[in-house]
Amino acid sequence: MSHEVTVMTRQSCPACEVAEADVRRICAELGVPWSAVDVDSDSELRAEYGDRVPVILIDGNEHGYWKVEEERFRRALAN
Repeated sequence: MSHEVTVMTRQSCPACEVAEADVRRICAELGVPWSAVDVDSDSELRAEYGDRVPVILIDGNEHGYWKVEEERFRRALAN
């Protein structure tokens, strides 16, 4: 099964940078495509995710926020 990962992020966010690096590394190992979306680029995204970034989405569904829980993230991508 193929998945797609999205990291909801913002500029000048140290936790976002760490989460993006983790997602980049894990997705590269597993061959899973991923992208980052700046929540400040859209008022609706900012309203929904603004206080919780980074937020990790798998196939459009919220998987977690603030940090990547690597074991759990890998399990979700294995299914």
